[in-house]
Amino acid sequence: MKTTTLRALPLVAALALSSGWAFGQAAATGTGSSMTGGRAAPAAQPGAGTRNAETRKDDQLARGDRKFIQDVAGGGMFEVQAAQLAASKASSPDVKTFASKLADDHQQANNELVQMANAKKVELPAAPPRAKRSAIVKLGKKSGAAFDKAFIADVGIKDHEKDIAKFEKASKDVKDAQLKAWIDKTLPHLREHLAMAQKIQGGAKADGAAMGHTATGKKTGG
Repeated sequence: MKTTTLRALPLVAALALSSGWAFGQAAATGTGSSMTGGRAAPAAQPGAGTRNAETRKDDQLARGDRKFIQDVAGGGMFEVQAAQLAASKASSPDVKTFASKLADDHQQANNELVQMANAKKVELPAAPPRAKRSAIVKLGKKSGAAFDKAFIADVGIKDHEKDIAKFEKASKDVKDAQLKAWIDKTLPHLREHLAMAQKIQGGAKADGAAMGHTATGKKTGG
């Protein structure tokens, strides 16, 4: 199928592709479910994406702004894929709840980014970067507490720490007013996600320490 300029593209086009890819990989390895929160993961044909006419030098959007949009789009698709996987695969109720919020918040932010990209003729990636796709496959091979621990550490904490630093820098550097407004609107959600992940990780470590004391016969309190 040839790619075309998609000014009227449904908002979830790029995200439908990425979600379909992630759950297709999980199904192939027997590590995931095609349902997330009661909803089937959207199917998509590989090779499709939100592809628009390339921005030219005489366009109003600066090159750095365009690159940020493209980079963040790939990262946003990864966050949705990983969160959808965790919402169906995690063993901890707290991790499941966190993953569902992560998926919803990033889906909304991605939808807004797709709208902006269409309006500004920015070509978006059809899927997350290769390294991110590999990370999802690797994560999908884990199960139980090991899956929960890896998801919180890698997606909830490490990725969000990187995202926050990237967004904070971009908020100062980007030229486009609409893009800056979207960045400033999204940053509080990223910080909230990081705080939630850190709290879950801290609780898990505390529980693990308590279990260790119990196993060795030491007193766990008073």
